[in-house]
Amino acid sequence: MRLDALSRLVRLSLARERKGAFFSAFGVAMGVGALVFFLGLGLGVGRVIREKIFPTDARLVDVVPSAVSLGSLLGGGKLDAATVERLAALPGVEAAWRKMNVRVPAVSRYDGAFFGTRLRMGMEVLAVGVEPGLVKDDVKLGEFRDMGEGQPIPALVSTRLLELYNKTFAPARKLPQLSANMIVGFVMPVEFNRSYVAASSGGPTRSAQAQVVGASDRAMLAGLTIPLETAVRINREAGVDADTFTGVTLVAKDPSQVPALIDAVKGMGLEIDDQERRMAENTGAAVALVTSALALLSILICILAAVNIAHALSASVRARAKEIGVMQAVGASRADVRGIVLAEAAVVGLAGGAAGTAAALLLAFGVNRLASTYLPSFPFKPDSFFSFPWPVVLGGVVLGLFAALAGAYFPARRAAATDPARTLAG
Repeated sequence: MRLDALSRLVRLSLARERKGAFFSAFGVAMGVGALVFFLGLGLGVGRVIREKIFPTDARLVDVVPSAVSLGSLLGGGKLDAATVERLAALPGVEAAWRKMNVRVPAVSRYDGAFFGTRLRMGMEVLAVGVEPGLVKDDVKLGEFRDMGEGQPIPALVSTRLLELYNKTFAPARKLPQLSANMIVGFVMPVEFNRSYVAASSGGPTRSAQAQVVGASDRAMLAGLTIPLETAVRINREAGVDADTFTGVTLVAKDPSQVPALIDAVKGMGLEIDDQERRMAENTGAAVALVTSALALLSILICILAAVNIAHALSASVRARAKEIGVMQAVGASRADVRGIVLAEAAVVGLAGGAAGTAAALLLAFGVNRLASTYLPSFPFKPDSFFSFPWPVVLGGVVLGLFAALAGAYFPARRAAATDPARTLAG
């Protein structure tokens, strides 16, 4: 049978069974639309978790000293210079960046202009020193190194802390919203070895100025990230430990080498600080579980649509038995008859799949518009709650086609098995 003849027969058949074809396509569209919508929602929320709430780099491994371990009892398990050299020499390590907490308390008391408003505040400050190479791409002003006594201390703030400030603290205190570029150059006083709530180490109090030089995902969430040399100098001046490091960030050459690297680190009596990674994985797993449940419900709707198509086509084949017998009597083969029924189902499935996918995209667009208009601003609020990569969009249309062809399989076989002599003889 020629393609143009097949197309004409399919058009005539669908025009005659217009109502049945519409409801069959509607069932497919409901299942496909729900599946595409919920998959897009799950992928969009997962992207926000990975990129904004818990941004992680698959190549980074954060090493911390073990609190209690066999290695620490035997003199290992601590991060001194020799241990850092051993970590840097592990197979698969591209770089090893040291970290050291400022081990004395610190406070900041500010009274002055703050981006167009008057601000008075006093708060405890945490600080950690990191090597410049870890955050070099985030430094926007000057150099990230120790400038020496009496000079401003370069400091990075966390981009997540900035987001929390803009969406919670600033509206509550009627303070201006800030961007990462706006805070570059801002100077705040810091007093080391002083605290409002804890006892100091007994050493002298050091006053300094911290100058914000950028914002970074790798900066300390609730505190200041300063050069490692500065942290070492402050600790040494205060008479506290300035020789062992708080942590080491290893950069693997390839993400596939991370598991072996973690095993090697644990074998040295050290631990892995993967709290944020675990939180991201647990939150992502919860989102994936809910998305999978909703996707399963959508697939069940598609299965019901396939059953509906099978029922509708079976009734159509019975009603057109004499028509099929005439076609076979004038030379149509069983493959031709089977092809007609499958082609009808394919048109219904493609129409339903395309309509369902389009409806899901339009509904997602509407939800985003309503969310941006009526939902209050909150931390890490995304521009879009959905993500529709092309495999999801194409997969929706293909799923509609597959459901329709699956439903049409047995009716097509029944139509092809029609005996023209018996049918025409009644």
